[in-house]
Amino acid sequence: MEEKVLKELLLKESEEFSKANSLHQQYEKKLGKFKVKSYLTEEEKLEEKELKKKKLALKDKMYYLMTKYRKSLK
Repeated sequence: MEEKVLKELLLKESEEFSKANSLHQQYEKKLGKFKVKSYLTEEEKLEEKELKKKKLALKDKMYYLMTKYRKSLK
């Protein structure tokens, strides 16, 4: 199954996947605010680092759920 189709399916069928995706998008939006700044304070640098870690963890979780779903189809 194509990745895009699988994501759309899981967004509709899996509350866990949907929540992870929503949080991932929120973190991406927050990180975008840091990207437009020419200078970040130490506090902002720390927040940016934490957001990147959380965003990556959510991406890993979504790919895990996609893999798990693919295996359940076999």
